[in-house]
Amino acid sequence: MAITFLFCLLAGRFFYVQVIWDDTLRALALDQWMREIPVVAERGEITDRNGTVLAGNRTSYAVFLRARAVEDAEYTATVLSEILECDRAELLSKINGGRVSEITVARHAEREKIEKLCEYDLSGVYFSRDNTRVYPYGELLCQVLGFTSTDNSGTTGIEKYYDRYLSGENGELLYETDLVGVDLAGAVAAYVPATDGLNVELTVDYEIQAIAESVMRTAYETYSAASAQCIVLDPQTFEILAMVNYPSYDLNDVPRDDPDTLNALTRNSLVSDIYEPGSTFKIVTAAANIEEYLQGNRAAFSPAHIFSSSRTRTVDGTTIRCWSDHSNGKHANQTIAEALNNSCNPCFTDMALALGSETFYKYLDLFNFGSETGIDYTGEALGMLLPASAVRDCDLARIGFGQTIAVTPLQLACAAASAVNGGYYYTPHLVRRVYSSDGAVEERVESTLRQRTVSEEASRLLSGMLEGVVSEGSGKRAYIEGYKIGGKTGTAQKYENGHIAQGKYVSSFVGFFPADDPQYLALVVVDEPQGAYYGSVVAAPCAREIFQGIIDVREIPPYEDI
Repeated sequence: MAITFLFCLLAGRFFYVQVIWDDTLRALALDQWMREIPVVAERGEITDRNGTVLAGNRTSYAVFLRARAVEDAEYTATVLSEILECDRAELLSKINGGRVSEITVARHAEREKIEKLCEYDLSGVYFSRDNTRVYPYGELLCQVLGFTSTDNSGTTGIEKYYDRYLSGENGELLYETDLVGVDLAGAVAAYVPATDGLNVELTVDYEIQAIAESVMRTAYETYSAASAQCIVLDPQTFEILAMVNYPSYDLNDVPRDDPDTLNALTRNSLVSDIYEPGSTFKIVTAAANIEEYLQGNRAAFSPAHIFSSSRTRTVDGTTIRCWSDHSNGKHANQTIAEALNNSCNPCFTDMALALGSETFYKYLDLFNFGSETGIDYTGEALGMLLPASAVRDCDLARIGFGQTIAVTPLQLACAAASAVNGGYYYTPHLVRRVYSSDGAVEERVESTLRQRTVSEEASRLLSGMLEGVVSEGSGKRAYIEGYKIGGKTGTAQKYENGHIAQGKYVSSFVGFFPADDPQYLALVVVDEPQGAYYGSVVAAPCAREIFQGIIDVREIPPYEDI
């Protein structure tokens, strides 16, 4: 019985080793007797909407060392350190240490260095193709594009968000070796090809981006501003045509060694940071009031209503003042259109209070304040909005003209676009399609209607009023003769530690054209400009230059010639 049991036990063990362990043992043996050389996949390109390459690749090389196959460690370490500019002592320690069989000596080495290295015919040293990420236009669109790590994976921006498509899959070359890792004579390599990454086509237009960057760089430098930003989008689709953040940096020279600088310069503040919008927000208040009036809400003001010319309003014991002292007489007997022209705060206080918190907050929700827009980008902020249940009348009054609320520039641009495009709010996006090198489309991003905000009639009435702001109101510096341009200026005070920061303002302007059928919308934000600070003086001219640039490159005829 004992003998039979022992026989069965041995037979079972034999079966386990021969059959069940077979694949595992074979894999371990292969690992010991095979040398793997990585075949790096080429990262997909990022292009603008017209095929201009904004992020591409330059062929480089990776250098590896098989420590056990090195014949002269001292000599090998000296040659490698001199040519590849690496630490000789550290490399020699790795070779002699015996703990690492495969050493990565360098990544992204230039061809010239590899050719020089080949002259020495060093044993145990071998190479493989690598790819270095290259950005042909340096600073252009830097915060949006983002950059890659040393191993070519996406770290920030589009590079990170679409990394699953861009990265591809590495392959490998397999060589048989002897026990110490030296290639066997005549050994045949097994080749597992790499799968290159897919290309990503942005909604961004290179020409419009270049125009906007030039304009905002000038504004940033002229006014010694803390920052200068701009969004240009298509209000009919919410495709982003340009995104500009200054100060900026060169994508080919990322400040990786300075974390604070890196974080500040690489952050896309248009999506990730919030600010108090000031009078540009009056577009939303006017849109809500006009829509409620058209729907028969008796609390809403008609376009013909004449507002009180008083410079102040007292709400909950708090006095709210207009930016103007009203001495010029322009703020007397104002309609909604004239209140927009003059950017008169008390009139928009009246509108918000008349609608009440429940109705007004309904529109804040429809225009997507306090929520993500859903853009295909990382780190989007929600904004800051008091809960409707907690808002006081004095808070509501201030929200009406763009205080006591914080938004991202993207949120405001999208809200303005919806207010003037017929009342359609789409999900904004930066990418149009993902495709292979042979043109096969892997993914196509379509404009998706998120919700309706106002009726087409309300949008039409508001657009006409905003055209008046540019033709005869505070936005005159955005006017271009022969073109229907609408817009709204904004000048907001900044707060520090809960108090108004003296002498610190945010100057802004949101504009669009043609006013009766918007195809382009631009939001300009200049933070802490020096010397001048009114949105009408600082930001509106920037929008004009951007629009003029678009008109020139797109050869858009004046309105009279259409």
